[in-house]
Amino acid sequence: MKKTNYLDKGSKDLLKILKDKRQALRQFYFSVAGSKVTNVKEARNLRQDIARILTELHRASKKSKV
Repeated sequence: MKKTNYLDKGSKDLLKILKDKRQALRQFYFSVAGSKVTNVKEARNLRQDIARILTELHRASKKSKV
């Protein structure tokens, strides 16, 4: 999976993407329970994307405080 660059996104866009990624991760976990998953690395990729988004949100909040 190609790494997405979140540096040029605004905080509102990042929050919307974060919500979508968390929902996708939740759906993934439910599909694992139902044995419908074929791509087992999807959860790892989603968690990494969520971490990248949270990092950018944290950086933006630190910039605005300084």
